[in-house]
Amino acid sequence: MKHWGKTFIGILITVLLFWWALSGVAFLDVWDNIRQGNLILLLASVFVATFGFFIRALRWKVLLTPVKADTSLHSRFAGVSIGFMANNLLPARVGEFARAYAFSRLEAVTASAAFGTLVVERVLDGVVLLLFLTLPILTPGFPGAEAFSSGLGGVLLRTGTVAVVMVMSLLLFMAIWPRKFLNVAEGIARSLPTGIQRPLVSGLGAFVDSVSVIKDFRLLVLGFAWTFFFWLWHGVSFWLGMLAFGINTGFISAVFTEAVVGFGVAIPSAPGFFGTFHASAKFALSDVYGVSEATSLAFAFGYHFGGWIPITLIGLRYAWKLGFSLGEVGTSEKLLEKGVEPLIDDSECVAK
Repeated sequence: MKHWGKTFIGILITVLLFWWALSGVAFLDVWDNIRQGNLILLLASVFVATFGFFIRALRWKVLLTPVKADTSLHSRFAGVSIGFMANNLLPARVGEFARAYAFSRLEAVTASAAFGTLVVERVLDGVVLLLFLTLPILTPGFPGAEAFSSGLGGVLLRTGTVAVVMVMSLLLFMAIWPRKFLNVAEGIARSLPTGIQRPLVSGLGAFVDSVSVIKDFRLLVLGFAWTFFFWLWHGVSFWLGMLAFGINTGFISAVFTEAVVGFGVAIPSAPGFFGTFHASAKFALSDVYGVSEATSLAFAFGYHFGGWIPITLIGLRYAWKLGFSLGEVGTSEKLLEKGVEPLIDDSECVAK
């Protein structure tokens, strides 16, 4: 699908989710709650959330080890910042492509290999968020267990579980039987036009090499430990943000809310996760924990926008410093695809 099609669908979903989140709520009540929020606590939550991008850069070193073990922290943090800035400002979720492309310009790592590590990263994120979503539900006294037996909550829980299991299974297949995976991919690719077939197979070769971290038990455990630590850290930012708006439902509710939001923002939306973040936060806090809708939305708007500003400015600064225009960042998906062709000779050696 062309970018304009993805953009249109994302904007449509954002509008619909904003309509759902704000239906039955007077926005003046939401605004009053925002104005009455504790600015010190909100700034603290924004600081914790922004520092989390530095933790992401530290974690990325572990996942990049099979590809290149000696990458610099500066390059990794620059890539992370540019990627999230791109997701915040540009349509069609180009952030992951922008992150891989920017990183490949700073280190001797192919964009395809860097992108492969990001897929592994997202799977680890999904596993931890699934734990943070299900463990509170299983605890005695959880206030909204019925919300996950049907309706939006049921769909969210089942879809998230199936998606994590399917992607993890595919990555395990790629890592354990890389030659078989490439043979299957080559067989499927034969039905495609020649201009697509060769770059696709070559790109998959480089991609398979980057997910070999799954076969290294030590690296996999380290990656999972960093991921668990990151989402606990990020949960602190949610907890502080909730306290800033008078939501004192406990740290477990903050971790649960970030898990709901984490899966919710995976839904296509306009740039910056507008709509998906707010509807997910409202569902977790109001439908499950019984917080008033005006208060939960005040948190959603305040925390989301507060966290949106720093990483966007940091990413723009890195893009400017490294000579990347927004146009180049926005077309990083196409640039990544074009960069695959020179990898053909190297990728044919993968998994032999």
